[in-house]
Amino acid sequence: VIDGELQPCGREPVTGFYRDGCCNTGSDDLGVHTVCAQVTEEFLEFSARAGNDLTTPRP
Repeated sequence: VIDGELQPCGREPVTGFYRDGCCNTGSDDLGVHTVCAQVTEEFLEFSARAGNDLTTPRP
C-alpha cells in the first residue's frame, strides 16, 4: 500500500460500511470498517469458530 494507489475492494458482493466497495467510513460506523483484505477459507473458518462469523450476510 505504501506509495501505491488504493483500489476498490469487494464488488461481488459489494462490501464496506456504505456498501460502495471501498473502505469509506463516517461517524455512524461504530465498528470502524476501514480495512479491506483478501483472506483464505481457512481464516474465515477460524474466525467463525472464534465467534466472528464473517461469511453470513447481514443487512
